[in-house]
Amino acid sequence: MIPLSVLDLSVVTTGTKPAAALRNSIDLACHVDGLGYVRYWLAEHHNLASVASPAPDVMIGQIAAVTKHIRVGSGGVMLPNHAPLVVAERFKMLEALFPGRIDLGLGRAPGTDGATAYALRSRLDRREGDDFLERLHELILWQTREFPSGHPYNNVVAMPDDTPLPPIWLLGSSDYSSELAAQVGMGFAFAHHFASHDAIDAMVHYRNRFQPSAWRARPHAILAVAVIAAETDEEAEKLATSFDLNRLRRDRGQYLPLPSVEEALAYPYTDSERISIARNRSRLFVGNPATVQRKLQPLIDASKPDELMVITAVYDHEARKKSYSLLAEAFGLAKQAA
Repeated sequence: MIPLSVLDLSVVTTGTKPAAALRNSIDLACHVDGLGYVRYWLAEHHNLASVASPAPDVMIGQIAAVTKHIRVGSGGVMLPNHAPLVVAERFKMLEALFPGRIDLGLGRAPGTDGATAYALRSRLDRREGDDFLERLHELILWQTREFPSGHPYNNVVAMPDDTPLPPIWLLGSSDYSSELAAQVGMGFAFAHHFASHDAIDAMVHYRNRFQPSAWRARPHAILAVAVIAAETDEEAEKLATSFDLNRLRRDRGQYLPLPSVEEALAYPYTDSERISIARNRSRLFVGNPATVQRKLQPLIDASKPDELMVITAVYDHEARKKSYSLLAEAFGLAKQAA
């Protein structure tokens, strides 16, 4: 069976505070730690009422400290928001504290609106245009220490200098991202849960174009998918109504906390909104474990990922934990000793 991992956005729900979402993330990580999931990644978002974590590195340290088996990483650090040296030092430090358990996933987008993205960058670091490649190159140089002769950073060392960067993964939802990951020989994670681009094309492109590197000898492709599993199809469909309303609001630019099932069921949908919901459901896999497996299998067969990374956003935290438990059992994950 294919390995499974977790992507956690630390979603804020209606009627709760962001701090509760962060505590739920820690609780969920502890829950899945013994279920056989490979890794637990945390996202970076800013100035959004719907998600609680703007600093995945802080959450990574906390979660790695209270778990034993699962790898913990960023899904991802939005590199345009950060000086590469800062990213290098923070993740080298995490790797030093939790050797062999940290992943560094990198994204190209700012993870926020334009004004917030501007505020995140220092006044000396507000470069024009897409500078992701420049920042990625600099991040790699902090690992290799191969700055050109005469470069102002030649005598600067990313500490701790006895610890390497953890494995780097490039995140994306297009052929551009898959091409870049293939060219630099890094792992690739495709965001099927919100991508408009075809996951199959991107995953095949990555494998066909992959160049072995010091980072990775062979390609490794992760497919991130949105899943809601429950004991019955009916229960899962009911849980998914929160997703339906939430996604409808997001499409309008309304990043509100995740609504309850009761709020979603009471919402007066128009015919056009119901059409939008049906379209959005193409990126969500809902049902009992057998139903979810059946729905996922064609995508798995066509895109051939090495790993599935599951994001489950439901209003009830216990239902969310149950969804991951059911998936672990259905996919035959090997439980870890406490």
